Amino acid sequence: MKSLFNADGPVISGLIKLFDCICLSVLWLVCCLPVFTIGVACTALYTTVFKYLRREEGTLTATFFGALRENFRRSTLAGLVEIALLALMAVDVMVFRSLRLQGSPLGGLYELSLVLCCVVLTWTIYLAAYTARFRGTVGEMLRISAMLMLLHPIRALEVFACLAIGLALALGLPGMALVAPAGTYWAASILIEKVFLCHLKPEDAASEQSKSQQGGTEHDR
Repeated sequence: MKSLFNADGPVISGLIKLFDCICLSVLWLVCCLPVFTIGVACTALYTTVFKYLRREEGTLTATFFGALRENFRRSTLAGLVEIALLALMAVDVMVFRSLRLQGSPLGGLYELSLVLCCVVLTWTIYLAAYTARFRGTVGEMLRISAMLMLLHPIRALEVFACLAIGLALALGLPGMALVAPAGTYWAASILIEKVFLCHLKPEDAASEQSKSQQGGTEHDR
């Protein structure tokens, strides 16, 4: 029983991780307030989840703000594209819903607009993940992240499920909005990293797996 509450025990470690998730989610929410910085904030969130929470590298604030500085220009530009797409999808959903209520034949496109909106939402996580993990131009980031999502549809559905559960918890349970962003990206990162491993060179994939296993071993200690 005493081992459960040791400084390195599962209870204390779990509480520390929960506190880290809250701090990280708050940082993300604050950095999203200007709206045009949503893209770079998501990139910083994924970077911190992957490096600090999962691999225990560096510190939370240094990792987050370091990712903000490093990716600000390209992530902001890519973020403007995703914001425009999300806005367009939201307008389409509202328009086709209105047409459906009016009995217009075009109202039948309401479900399709919902599906496309969900696809774009899922893609935003892939975009943040790819930007956080790899270099490239804005065009390459947009194109390759979309291709990775479409090439692995089952994995994409799993990532969307993480997003849907995170949104449901944030909207349905008081206080979960302070945990859901980091928690959602944590779960999604586990899935997306498996996609990345499929497309890395064998030596790079082996190196990444070794680092992940090393991080897990250090956490167990």
